[in-house]
Amino acid sequence: MNVLISVDMEGISGIVHTAETNPDRYDYERGRALMTAEANAVIAGVLDSEPHAVVRVADAHGPFRNILPEDLDRRARLVRGKPRPLGMLGGIDEDTDALLLIGYHARAGEGPGVITHTMSGDILDVRVSGRSMGEIGLNAAMAGHLGVPVVMLSGDDVACAELLDLVPSAATVAVKEAIGAAAAVTLHPQEARERLCTAAAEAITRRAQVPPLTVTGPVDIEVDLGSPSSVDLATLVPGVSRVGGRTVTFTATDFAEAYRLVLLLVQLAAIRPS
Repeated sequence: MNVLISVDMEGISGIVHTAETNPDRYDYERGRALMTAEANAVIAGVLDSEPHAVVRVADAHGPFRNILPEDLDRRARLVRGKPRPLGMLGGIDEDTDALLLIGYHARAGEGPGVITHTMSGDILDVRVSGRSMGEIGLNAAMAGHLGVPVVMLSGDDVACAELLDLVPSAATVAVKEAIGAAAAVTLHPQEARERLCTAAAEAITRRAQVPPLTVTGPVDIEVDLGSPSSVDLATLVPGVSRVGGRTVTFTATDFAEAYRLVLLLVQLAAIRPS
């Protein structure tokens, strides 16, 4: 059995501010230690359920170099660094049996979620055939394209609700209750880890009951970008058209193509005019 655990940072218990998630800020080292500990709790739960599972952990936050390799459970393999195929889902393929999204956050503008955004602060919204999707939906649909179900998600209560709207049979663990963009009522980290371990074991046990999230092609995508210059760059990509001042659109043959092009637009949006 093959399992991928994709670990973001904003949805980790105790974390409420970008000072704890940004490598250039003073509280980042504590944030990455909390992130590593929650990854370990989930690894333990997966292996409690399936002792012979092959477990990969994708570091899925920012630079993809946050989890402390020396502190990660040695039974897992760490997917680290960027750029890499499929971004936050580095390590996934058609042979993966289950995906767990840990430490995830709600999509851009979804209040009162903690540190909400979609891929980066430069992306205001992504709509898939008219439906707004953040990192949760985009990653779940990419996994679904490969036939892989998202069996579990952890984060704040807003993030949990976002997944359940897409995959009602998935397990969720709300490690904090959002009360603002940088405020939450959070579980003690040790309590959160115990709940994550238990939930991961149960999620792996009932994985056959969770269907993959499938989006059939062709797929119409609209992306709202944060600046007009980002739109200018995006329209250099064949097939991408401007719609209004800050929106671009394209049609992909399937969701894998759509996902990769969204990742490209995220990178282009980070370029500032010289």
